[in-house]
Amino acid sequence: MTLVALIPARGGSKSILRKNLALCGGRTLLDWAAESALKSGVVDRSILSTDDDEIAEAGLALGLDVPFRRPAELSDDAAPMLGVMRHCLAELRNAGTAVDALILLQPTSPFRRPHHVREAVGKFRASDAATLVSTVRVPHRFVPEAQMREENGGLVPYFGGDVGKTRRQDKEVLFGRNGPAILVVRSEVLDSGVLYSNPTVGFEMEEAASIDIDTPEDLRLADHLLRTGYV
Repeated sequence: MTLVALIPARGGSKSILRKNLALCGGRTLLDWAAESALKSGVVDRSILSTDDDEIAEAGLALGLDVPFRRPAELSDDAAPMLGVMRHCLAELRNAGTAVDALILLQPTSPFRRPHHVREAVGKFRASDAATLVSTVRVPHRFVPEAQMREENGGLVPYFGGDVGKTRRQDKEVLFGRNGPAILVVRSEVLDSGVLYSNPTVGFEMEEAASIDIDTPEDLRLADHLLRTGYV
C-alpha cells in the first residue's frame, strides 16, 4: 500500500496572520506537522500543498516535497479540503505516481506526534476501512442528553422530559473529530467525491494531543503548554 502524507498550508489566514508559519513552542506549526510525517516511518512521501512561496521554501528546508503549487481557487477560506486532497492526488497521478491513500496532516495540530501517525496508519492497514479519522472523547457534560435550553425564563432539558442521566458513567460515550489531526482516505473514496465512506474507523487521541489551533487564544495556549513541558 502506497501512502502519501499531505500537509496543507496555504498562505492566507484571517484568524491568525500567516498561521502556518506562526511560532508555537519555539517552532512553526509547519515544522511540527513536517516532523509528524517525516519521523513516523510509515509514509512513502511527505508532500506540502501550498500557494505561497515563503511556505514552500520553509517546507523544502524541513525536508518536505513541494512538487506543485496549489491553485488560487483552492487557497481561500472557502476552499474545501476534499478539493485540496483531490488536487494533490491528480498531480501525483499526472506525474506517474500511483497512490493507495492520502494521509492529511494539518499544521493546526501541533501536539500530533509521529507515534500518533504511526499508530493510526497501523490501525488503517489492519482494517478494511475506507477512511480513518482521529477523534477525541467528548466530555460527558457536552453529550446531547446533558444539554439544556432556556424556556419561559428557566432551563429545561434540550430534548424534553426529565433531566435524564446525570452520572458520567451512565452517559453515552461519544467522539468528536479533533481537527482532524489525522485523516486517512483511500484514493477511490476521494475519486467518488467524498472524504468519509463506509466503513470509517476512528483513532482516539488524548485530549491534550487534540488541541486544534483556530484562534489566537488557541495558539497562546498551545505555546504555553509546549514551553512549560506540560504536553
